[in-house]
Amino acid sequence: MKALQSVKKYLRRASACSLVALLFPLLLTACKQEFYFPIASGRPYEVLVVMDKQDWNAPHGRALHKVLDTDVPGLPQSEPSFHISQCNEGSFDNTLNLFRNIILVKIDKTLYTKTKMKFTRNKWAMNQIVLTIQSPSKQEFADFCQRNSQQLVDFFTRTEMNRLVGELKDKHSDVVEKLAKELFGCTIYAPSELKSSKRGQDFFWTSNNTASGMVNLCMYSYPYEGPETFTKEYVLAKRDSVMKANIPGSKPGMYMKTDTAYTSVRPIWVHQAYAMEARGLWYVENDGMGGPFVSQSRVDTISKRVIVTEGFVYAPEKMKRGLMRRMEGSLYSVLLPQEQDAEIDTGVDEEKSGNENLKEGIQTKE
Repeated sequence: MKALQSVKKYLRRASACSLVALLFPLLLTACKQEFYFPIASGRPYEVLVVMDKQDWNAPHGRALHKVLDTDVPGLPQSEPSFHISQCNEGSFDNTLNLFRNIILVKIDKTLYTKTKMKFTRNKWAMNQIVLTIQSPSKQEFADFCQRNSQQLVDFFTRTEMNRLVGELKDKHSDVVEKLAKELFGCTIYAPSELKSSKRGQDFFWTSNNTASGMVNLCMYSYPYEGPETFTKEYVLAKRDSVMKANIPGSKPGMYMKTDTAYTSVRPIWVHQAYAMEARGLWYVENDGMGGPFVSQSRVDTISKRVIVTEGFVYAPEKMKRGLMRRMEGSLYSVLLPQEQDAEIDTGVDEEKSGNENLKEGIQTKE
């Protein structure tokens, strides 16, 4: 009897082991499928709109297209803000849903009472942003796009800036980083090709110093004197005085100036703090050089000084959108002495997807 019981126990153990051996490859395959997460595809500043072609060509679809096709401000020639692609909802498959920037348009009066937008990170791929715009009617959708055109452009622009800042953290100019820390106590991640430099009084200028596609970054400071410090007239007058003293031309009487007629300023928020953005054109007095620039003026509350970071480009032979956006990303990476590392606020509410903290290519569990 004891021998029979021992045989039965052995058979049960053998069957269990056989079952585990049979299922193990399937379990391993399932785990691999569960944990693998693809990387988002597409070029920087490329947006895929998921909207049926009939709607895309209708007035409400054209309203969204007009927003995305807006020219980049502050450039000497016309260049659109984004590369735009469109696909029908029925064609939106496992290939197209890997795009880095996606807009899902949902218009249904039975589901929605008002128009609003929200975004999700890493919905179908890592390093992906999906913006959903929902509306009860086509007319309300078109009106919403018109009213919120700047917010829509800023959202995807700042999303790409966040990606660029992440890349610059891994590979950036040691020259710029050292100068910013020594002179202003700031952290900044600028393109690694910025190696030539010049120092001045509360000022530094760095450049890739190339004959073609020359990009430049400078940083300077001056005392904060209250709200009047952040008017257009004050910001541009300070810029002109600093540039005249520190960036002379090749001959006497030549120096950098701001083309005030083609320069705009606006308040923005950087790392939850007030800042003034200036964007427009510069030129060299008594010379033919010129190009676009963008700057951010922010207050260092510890030293009670305004810290200005500016990127400018000289590339008469090239389109300048890519060069300027690369420099602008560096401005958003600046951390003043009182600040902690933080992403650029995109200005749109985020809907959590559960995939916000993915490592590259792999979704992990504890």
